[in-house]
Amino acid sequence: MNDHRADPAGPLLSVSGVDIGYRTGRRTATTIVRDVSFDLYPGQSLALVGESGCGKTTLGLGLLRLLPRAGRVRAGRILFRRKDGERVDVRSLGREDLRRFRWDEAAMVFQGAMNAFNPVLRIEDHFTDTFRAHEHGRGRRPRARILERSAGLLDMLQLDPARVLRSHPHELSGGMRQRALIALALALEPQLLILDEPTTALDVLTQRAIVERLTELRERLGFAMVFITHDLGLAAELSDRVATMYAGRLIESGTTRDIFHRPRHPYTAGLIDSVPPVSGARTVPRSLPGGPPSLAALPPGCAFAPRCAHALDRCSRELPEPELLQERDRGRSHTAACLRSTDTALYAEGVVRD
Repeated sequence: MNDHRADPAGPLLSVSGVDIGYRTGRRTATTIVRDVSFDLYPGQSLALVGESGCGKTTLGLGLLRLLPRAGRVRAGRILFRRKDGERVDVRSLGREDLRRFRWDEAAMVFQGAMNAFNPVLRIEDHFTDTFRAHEHGRGRRPRARILERSAGLLDMLQLDPARVLRSHPHELSGGMRQRALIALALALEPQLLILDEPTTALDVLTQRAIVERLTELRERLGFAMVFITHDLGLAAELSDRVATMYAGRLIESGTTRDIFHRPRHPYTAGLIDSVPPVSGARTVPRSLPGGPPSLAALPPGCAFAPRCAHALDRCSRELPEPELLQERDRGRSHTAACLRSTDTALYAEGVVRD
């Protein structure tokens, strides 16, 4: 994986203290994402990992303000550096500015490609509508040029443009739809691509093809990427940095090497231990006991404490803040929100491999 260093102009995306919640009644709301902060630099790839229901997808949708009507970013800042160098807070964008921001500056590949396409339109119509909706003062691009650009993107993803462009979504296989959706997301050359479980429900060979194409496209086009997944193998392969989410909070973040070889939070280590290795000594996977808590009724202190075999008494009372463990240069720090993140005795027990 590439060693992306911090851009001298600063991060492309800077998320600070973001809370996201959903209304569950007229006067009640449940906070799903809590106090999330991270920086993403141009060309970097960040994997968000964690169990289902931890808030990964909600965070991804919130970054582009694509939440359903009941959802809202309730606190924090989402600063984005546009192509012209201007920094904007995505939360403050008006309706028209937000419409232009999406796909021009940042795009999203959704988990269900079939649901992302209009079933009565051909794939070529989706590309044409996307380009037309974002012309705003650039002049009307001839349809022939739009189709030429669309065909080039589909070809990059190893699809037959002549067949795919004339097809309706239901006429394509799951893997073809997913790759067509990735091509559509890249149509306007966004600086940031957010992918929500893009290989879910696909066979292993199709997953491999999509991973290879994403790696090639990121190298060729230079976009940054937020990759939402529960598949640790994909996270290790596609990301420069990994952030672990639990109960709506980022509890550990660092370079891919740090997270997979030197995790400092017992939950991260537990996720890694639950997956059988594909090389090295044969080990028996160990599952995490219990299940994640309800986000509507979190326990006091560390939310992971009830499942943690190494919790201290104070873990059930104190909410740990992310602690800086290592910083090689800007943008490459390793943090963990655990009261025992620097406990050498814990590492010696093998909970965290060093």
